[in-house]
Amino acid sequence: MSDETLAFFRKQALSISDADQDAFIGGLETASRALDELKASGWSHVPACGMRDILQDADALEAWDDFVGTWDHLSEDLFMADGGRYRQRSYAVIRRDRQGHELLPPQPHYQSKVYNRANGGVDRWFEPISMAALNNPAFRASLEFGATLFDRMIGFGQMAGSGDEAFIVEAHQFRILAESGVHGQPTPEGMHRDGVDFVLVMLINRRNVSEGETRLARPDGQMLGSFTLCEPMETVVLDDHRVLHGVTPIHTEDPALSGARDVLVLTYRRDIGGKAL
Repeated sequence: MSDETLAFFRKQALSISDADQDAFIGGLETASRALDELKASGWSHVPACGMRDILQDADALEAWDDFVGTWDHLSEDLFMADGGRYRQRSYAVIRRDRQGHELLPPQPHYQSKVYNRANGGVDRWFEPISMAALNNPAFRASLEFGATLFDRMIGFGQMAGSGDEAFIVEAHQFRILAESGVHGQPTPEGMHRDGVDFVLVMLINRRNVSEGETRLARPDGQMLGSFTLCEPMETVVLDDHRVLHGVTPIHTEDPALSGARDVLVLTYRRDIGGKAL
């Protein structure tokens, strides 16, 4: 990968000042409401119109269609313990600190069986997210929206100290497929935590599918809410320590045609001085 291609993700490429972050949080009604709800209940359902405003403010809305198009080039997930061939995905790991973003070298995705009973316990290598997707302004704005929101949750922005505070962000592009008589499972592991600090899930597209209801619960199993992400850009943000999440299977609406549910998942793990918290 050339330096030019990776320019955005090098630390020198984007300076994240307090003013930049205030623009995301203090000046946006959508983000302010999401922050209040996240603090109060551990989750927030952000409507598509709200995320559209955020992308618009970040001058990223015009790049949305190109971003959506990158989901047409995902590879099959070969680590499905149920033998299913209904999931396509790609993966990248990014370090986000006060100076900017850095794309980390390719690495496997690992979750213990504690967090992923279906597919955990092994190193899973996935095709990397394309540079077309990573450099797309819609991806950048989505990543920074989550980082700034969660920064406010834990106070990285207010920390004195060494300035080594960062998020390790794992980015996942998912396409779940459905065909007549074959449903797709967005979360075959059921209700779960991801084993991180925060999670952002954004709907990219739905095509000829029904159901796929997002369900949220406390760690003790008490249900907190349920809803279906239906509109592109519709988003949910979660405190992974306080909220379990899962999605019901999807089915085709017209059995003569295939269907798909595309989402972007960004998970955020706190890191100080190279040590996970």
